Amino acid sequence: MEPVKLFKMVIVPAVFNTMFMVSVTFVIAAGIGFVVAVLMVCCDENGLTPNPVVYKALDSIVNLLRSFPFIILIVAMIPVTRIIVGTSIGKVAAIVPLVFASAPFIARLLETILKEVDFSVIEAARSFGATNIQIIFKVMVKEAIPSIVLNLTLAIISILGLSAMAGAVGGGGLGAVAIIYGYQSFDNFAMYSTVIILIVIVQVIQWIGKFLYKMLL
Repeated sequence: MEPVKLFKMVIVPAVFNTMFMVSVTFVIAAGIGFVVAVLMVCCDENGLTPNPVVYKALDSIVNLLRSFPFIILIVAMIPVTRIIVGTSIGKVAAIVPLVFASAPFIARLLETILKEVDFSVIEAARSFGATNIQIIFKVMVKEAIPSIVLNLTLAIISILGLSAMAGAVGGGGLGAVAIIYGYQSFDNFAMYSTVIILIVIVQVIQWIGKFLYKMLL
């Protein structure tokens, strides 16, 4: 296929497919990760409502899912993916394993960030009669927003890398273009075009993340 035709008919749609997978995955995984992180922070032995059983259960699940190499997780989750979306191939199907891989990663990032909030600030809020919900959202999250933004930027870049890997097993997007048109068809234009586009996307995401971080400091 001619480079111009390949770019218009294959690479450009693949860019939009990749951005769709990354954005949907990030929204879902960030929501799940935030809830899990808050529960782990609250249930920790030094948390707002210590509960070692709940904390240990969540901690074990997060560690278990994070221990799976992503390429193996995709294959292992094919039956689950088919149950949820009806197929194991395509951009929508790729979102399921992407969420399962990304949510624990985000949960661990957010847990670490929230635990770094100065304990004296939390104690001060308690002394003024703040409830646990108020402490979480108006003290811990508010204090940690700059770090949260910076680490979520890292999470988005990580999801982008995983989405490219998903292309190797029928996930679509730029990863599929690099494998099918670049590697298997020995097309250097397809291969290096996808690499350059991914580099540009990463740089843009990183720039936006740093800009927001500086704005929130």
